[in-house]
Amino acid sequence: MDHHDVTTGWLLPQIMTSGRIVLASMAICGLLYPLVVLAVGQAFTPQTANGSLVRNAGGGIIGSVLLAQGFSRPEYLWPRPSAVDYHAAATGGSNLSPTSPQLRFRTQAIIAGMGAAGAGIPADLVTASGSGLDPHITLRAAEYQAARIAAARGLPVTTVREITGKYARRPAGALTPEPLVNVLLVNMALDGLGK
Repeated sequence: MDHHDVTTGWLLPQIMTSGRIVLASMAICGLLYPLVVLAVGQAFTPQTANGSLVRNAGGGIIGSVLLAQGFSRPEYLWPRPSAVDYHAAATGGSNLSPTSPQLRFRTQAIIAGMGAAGAGIPADLVTASGSGLDPHITLRAAEYQAARIAAARGLPVTTVREITGKYARRPAGALTPEPLVNVLLVNMALDGLGK
């Protein structure tokens, strides 16, 4: 028997066995497992399994409670700054160190854009989150913006503060140091006042 025949006779079954293992692994890990996870998600938490989408009165999707949007008009609650311009396909922080001059200049520009001297501005209004898409700000940051929103909407400041307080949550209980507010939900509630 030729050496080539021995090698081929031994190699072909090995390749076939390896190929079956690869196909079975792909079917289990790439198809079966995701379908099972999706089915469990749809059965027990369909809202979160579908992206925690928020719809308007007409049923149109306007966002997700999990992703920040770039509100900038004065009548709206503003989110944290985003290092990725609120682009969900490119999440990420700025990767700038706290001593970076670039970070200081960006923070100063944000403070100037808010028309404030910088005293008393909550840190989350001038610093980006690690993902660039954090949908929450602290209740303190929401209340800091109440006077601007109230003036732009012709509302009493107390009304704006009541709405932000209504949406304040501590998602991790005692592990959340300050109450958080979902910016999109508060802005929808503000828009709903005139209806």
